[in-house]
Amino acid sequence: MLNLLLFFVSLFLVIKSADSAILYSSKLATSLKLSKHIVGFLIVAAISVLPETLISIQSALQGIPSFGVGTLFGSNVADLSLVFVLVLLFAGKGLKVESKTLKDQYWYFLALAVPLALGYNGYYSRLEGLLLILTGLCFHVHALNRNKGSIKKVRAEFSFKTLFLLLASMVVLLVGSHFTVESGVALADTLNLNPALVGMFIVGLGTTLPETLFAIKAARHHYDSLALGDILGTVLTDATIVVGLVALIKPFAFDERLVHLTGLFMLTGAVLLFTFMQSGRKLEKKEGIFLFVFYALFVFTEFITGK
Repeated sequence: MLNLLLFFVSLFLVIKSADSAILYSSKLATSLKLSKHIVGFLIVAAISVLPETLISIQSALQGIPSFGVGTLFGSNVADLSLVFVLVLLFAGKGLKVESKTLKDQYWYFLALAVPLALGYNGYYSRLEGLLLILTGLCFHVHALNRNKGSIKKVRAEFSFKTLFLLLASMVVLLVGSHFTVESGVALADTLNLNPALVGMFIVGLGTTLPETLFAIKAARHHYDSLALGDILGTVLTDATIVVGLVALIKPFAFDERLVHLTGLFMLTGAVLLFTFMQSGRKLEKKEGIFLFVFYALFVFTEFITGK
């Protein structure tokens, strides 16, 4: 009972502090007069991945990397399917897709395929970690160059108060992520569950809440490009830079099934999502139904094969 209570308290800290980090990073980006597309894909997404990043680093350092990898890949599948379902449902409208988003789709698929290719043998070395980080950075530089014309060249109004609150939120994230890993693994042992499944479905879904709430709010205010950029940027950063950072800190072996099955679902989800985006340059609720079925299939498959 104590492990269960500690787990949910820690997860609550991670979710709330991440939500605050997104809020203050958005304010900081706005004060610097960056376009909404850049804010979503680069700034907000970078903060959104902090819970997964810190949890994955903690799990690798504690010798349970499958927990972290399960959290990363599981949350990515949820981001590419279930999160869009929730955004379409609660925003009360479809999401308009900019042409620049579709132009980058093949580069996006390629970037997501790199961690699957490098991790096919169930091991990430420091060299592979470096390659993953470079892959993610190259895509982000490409996105920045494609949209640099949208950056408004006006005087920035920097806020030290916003920066302080952002850093404070990140500190709480670090503490919360540490106890989430410890209590999550203890809970998995108590319930005799696979730690990777706990990371994938309990922690993974919990860490998607910040970008989910942010995307819903952005969509309701008709900032569709901000919502799309946040989610797509989070997935790409998780799969490349975050996994690479963990491997660079401490090379690790893990259950190959996380790449062979979960990673394949992640890549398939991205292809399916972009296919729907091409239909009328808009995501509607009917596409949301297919995305929900896809996520349900993912959950069913993971639990059956994870036993």
